[in-house]
Amino acid sequence: VCSMGNSSSRLYSALAKTLSSGAVSQHQDCLEQPDPARLDPIDPKELLEECQLVLQKRPPRFQRSFVTLSKNTASSHRPIRVMQWNILAQALGEGKDNFVQCPMEALKWEERKCLILEEILAYKPDILCLQEVDHYFDTFEPLLSRLGYQCTFFPKPWSPCLDVEHNNGPDGCALFFSRERFQLVSSANIRLRAMQLKTNQVAIAQTLKCKETGRLFCIAVTHLKARTGWERFRSAQGCDLLQNLKSITQGAEIPLIVCGDFNAEPTEEVYREFSNSSLNLNSAYKLLSPDGQSEPPYTTWKIRPSGECRHTLDYIWYSQHALNVNSALGLLTEEQIGPNRLPSFNYPSDHLSLVCDFSFNQDPDRLL
Repeated sequence: VCSMGNSSSRLYSALAKTLSSGAVSQHQDCLEQPDPARLDPIDPKELLEECQLVLQKRPPRFQRSFVTLSKNTASSHRPIRVMQWNILAQALGEGKDNFVQCPMEALKWEERKCLILEEILAYKPDILCLQEVDHYFDTFEPLLSRLGYQCTFFPKPWSPCLDVEHNNGPDGCALFFSRERFQLVSSANIRLRAMQLKTNQVAIAQTLKCKETGRLFCIAVTHLKARTGWERFRSAQGCDLLQNLKSITQGAEIPLIVCGDFNAEPTEEVYREFSNSSLNLNSAYKLLSPDGQSEPPYTTWKIRPSGECRHTLDYIWYSQHALNVNSALGLLTEEQIGPNRLPSFNYPSDHLSLVCDFSFNQDPDRLL
């Protein structure tokens, strides 16, 4: 257990318990939800202070600013903040990904998990979509459920994490939403297909009801196949996911937000499929560009033995006929990232978190 300084906070045990990996002896496809009435709530400010105490010997967290994007400020409801992030599976970071400029000390789970939690707590998302989660049962579900989130996890059938000695179980996608703001209407765990075959990639799609407005919307999280040479495979997976989402949203009658690490640059076919889909999707982070038509120059930046990798792979897609993007979190600059790139003592993942504030279009009956 990592040192918590001289603190005697009641949250010490909550944070320290998440260091145990015993909770993942059984890898369930879908975790049974705890009874919210029986949860002992955690004060997010206190948890943040505990994380910062653990991280006191590390450099301070990077500062990023939100960019206002929507001129429509007449929304009748609080914005819905959505966070997308590939957090880097612990087993892969330590055992497979070979970040040659990142010291192993920077990847220690006892501290890296606090960096991840610090990032989440700093932006306070209403909905959190994560990929490469291999500490769901012993860290994210126990803590985030007590922070007021309803939690769902769907692991990869053949996770590469399981090939790593002393792994913590399979990695997968995880979806968390605020129980205070939303009610779950339906949930689907989707094992993606390509060429009619089931693949190792997955998605979660949930239809939620916004308690404030009564409006329904669908939120989905996915992580497509990685590596060069698998472009057609990713395209097939994207088509399968879109078909599933068309059914779930009743042909775009229900607004949709799709978060994911697509492992695909904007030049790939799967990106064009999402752009041209009948679901009328747009990529939220394009709106940060001067013309509103260009993706960011990078969402991941790392150095491996094969060389430096700087790519745009992560996206937040949304129904542009039904939703407005009020603001988006700016990306880290090259200067902030530094010459050794990511991950680092400053930042826990090789992917940047994406955060957007959405509001419903004021005309719910507006057609495509």
